[in-house]
Amino acid sequence: MGGKTLTTASGLLKEELKILGSELMKIAVNTEVPAGNALAVDRDLFAKNITQEIKNNPNITVINEELKQIPADIPVIVASGPLTSDELSADIAAFAGSDNLYFFDAIAPIIEKDSINFDTAFWASRYNKGDAAYINCPMNKEQYEKFYEILINAPKIELKTFEKGAKFFESCMPIEVMASRGVDTLRFGPMKPVGLVDDRTGEKSYSVIQLRQDNMSATLYNIVGFQTNLKWGAQKELIQSIPGLEKANIIRYGVMHRNTFIYSPKVLNSTLQAKSRKNLFFAGQITGVEGYTESIATGMFAGINMVRFLNNETLIELDNDCILGALVKYITFEGHKNFQPINSNWGILKELDIPRKIRKDKKQKNELYANRALEYLTNIKELV
Repeated sequence: MGGKTLTTASGLLKEELKILGSELMKIAVNTEVPAGNALAVDRDLFAKNITQEIKNNPNITVINEELKQIPADIPVIVASGPLTSDELSADIAAFAGSDNLYFFDAIAPIIEKDSINFDTAFWASRYNKGDAAYINCPMNKEQYEKFYEILINAPKIELKTFEKGAKFFESCMPIEVMASRGVDTLRFGPMKPVGLVDDRTGEKSYSVIQLRQDNMSATLYNIVGFQTNLKWGAQKELIQSIPGLEKANIIRYGVMHRNTFIYSPKVLNSTLQAKSRKNLFFAGQITGVEGYTESIATGMFAGINMVRFLNNETLIELDNDCILGALVKYITFEGHKNFQPINSNWGILKELDIPRKIRKDKKQKNELYANRALEYLTNIKELV
């Protein structure tokens, strides 16, 4: 279930859940198995204990039937997960709008800005149109050919049976598939160098990889046109072969897989309440968060706000001083140009004004972010 130390974003999220009294985190700790600095559980015992807690709770009625539609006449939290059935998916699509429900992800990797080498990378927009909004990593012919060889020989993740036959839009084509069409395909596609000149040198490049801002605080950047189905180790080798990204901290790897999720920025408020129906909330991976702990966290947050809704109380909105607040802010941010699922990471938090010396010490920097998050949540604990 990810890291458990406070110097990891996933570990901080777990501590936030403990402050909020998460029953699932208590069960996770009680069923923990050795896994170093990560929280791993005995999955059978974890599931068994959760089932017992649910069945023994006098306020819960368990109905073992397939739900094919969102109930229209009662308050509902939809948390159906990434493999939501076809019939329920169709009903969710009818509610959210068919353009706001996705079945197959094509996600590009995300890089932490602070790990980019700007002695090599440079800021520019193509033909200098508008602000210099893109980070550009230039390649000469030799560097490009090395990158290409790594790419076409890299191991790929095998699709599951239910994913095979999936059709992706041409604009979401895996970069390794584009590369298979010819050695120069990428140079005339997502890596075309035309109109991109480093003003510091005036040099034109053989090819260029661009990174685009991914969050409001401009701490995370995704690699443009870099959707991929490569194994994660291969992705790391490939990305760190790119000039300027030799020491890149990869926040999220590229993936291509089935994952049913709504376009939360259009569908949900930052309370996880549906914009068009007040007694309907969404939680878990269907909202666009990735990971077990992240799903637990949004489930708890949706539950807290549902209780407040039923009691005619003001719903809670969390700031991005804490991981939970940052996750919800991220998935409901209306300014996304290309919304894709995200997991807990330091880059989505509100940036702290930290001296450069401390910023370079990752552990010390993360401790400062963690302390702020826990203090923030502790101070508003009375609200929940």
